[in-house]
Amino acid sequence: MPNVALGSHYEEFVRKQLESGRYNNASEVVRAGLRLLEDHEAARERWLNEEIPARYDELMNKPSLGIPAETVRSRFETKRRNDAAKAK
Repeated sequence: MPNVALGSHYEEFVRKQLESGRYNNASEVVRAGLRLLEDHEAARERWLNEEIPARYDELMNKPSLGIPAETVRSRFETKRRNDAAKAK
């Protein structure tokens, strides 16, 4: 496996993790990060392959569960306006 360039941000993050005493070396930090990524990707795959199709089937069997597109657009627009007002 070749060496990887982390960049200054992640090099600093690894350094802080080592200083915390939680990890003994940079490899442990990277492996911990990769385990989290692996878990995240597995959860994403479950969501895409199991949860979404199940919700789609549920909606097809009971259309009253759906939300009209105009309602969704309106909610997004309201949120966008509220967020813009807060940013000012």
